[in-house]
Amino acid sequence: MLFRRRPKISAAGTEALARVLSAPTFELLPLKAAIHHTTFLPPGARVSVTASPAKGIEATLALCEHLQADGFRAVPHLSARMVRDRAHLTDIVARLKAAGVDSAFVVGGDAKSHGEYPDGLSLLRGMSEIGDRIGEIGIPCYPQGHEFIPDHPLLEALREKAAYATYMTTQLCFDPVAIVSWLAARRSEGLLLPAHIGVPGVMEPHRLLAISARIGVADTQRFLSKNVRLVARLVRSAGFFRPDALLEGLAPHVADPDMRISDLHVYTFNAVEVTEGWRRRYLASLGRLRPSAAEARPTADGAAR
Repeated sequence: MLFRRRPKISAAGTEALARVLSAPTFELLPLKAAIHHTTFLPPGARVSVTASPAKGIEATLALCEHLQADGFRAVPHLSARMVRDRAHLTDIVARLKAAGVDSAFVVGGDAKSHGEYPDGLSLLRGMSEIGDRIGEIGIPCYPQGHEFIPDHPLLEALREKAAYATYMTTQLCFDPVAIVSWLAARRSEGLLLPAHIGVPGVMEPHRLLAISARIGVADTQRFLSKNVRLVARLVRSAGFFRPDALLEGLAPHVADPDMRISDLHVYTFNAVEVTEGWRRRYLASLGRLRPSAAEARPTADGAAR
């Protein structure tokens, strides 16, 4: 097995991890087979749906409508640079509310051109101005920085966006020290917005690379460029990445109420079946869930399914 478990975590850490792993947010990419992958999600799961220039915002909205109709709690990514103008924004919000969607995740987006809203803050202001508020609003944050935006303006934008948001979600990150250090600094500055910690699901590297090429999302390209050694190591070993060690590094901080970590955001890259199987096994290892017989069977690499 490529990544081994770290030493046993404390009782408080165990309880904290069980809490956030019991009902995390699962992120999906709005690809053709996305609906098939939802069959592996727990009933009523909270599902975040990304947006990319390659697929357009329509794909995001349509998948969210489908998810909501199937009993999930859909959270569309509203990419500011894909929203043409106030009328378009009004239509999007009305469409989401008609479908029963009451959450959204507002991002600037990767589109090269834009309409009335060049960034996430302008879209948040626009949503506030139209007055038909979506109940829960998430915004991104960047413990390891942003490839194109310097740290100072990035933090200034986060502070301004926080006034319109109900939570913030961290970028995909493999380093618990970077996450915790960044979050502790924000708490010391008075930014108390609840944090959803972005963690990778179980990833097969060839699938990750293939999806990256298909969706054309700059965030995915940034992830690959920042984790070249990890991806190369996985490719050479034909192994899977599992986030056990990352979670165990985060555990004491998830248990710390001053950190205000309220959720996990699992970047599945649509590898939902293996990620959900891993989540259930991990909960079982914490004594919070009994795995099914199928999940307990060993696979070719010697790990339980």
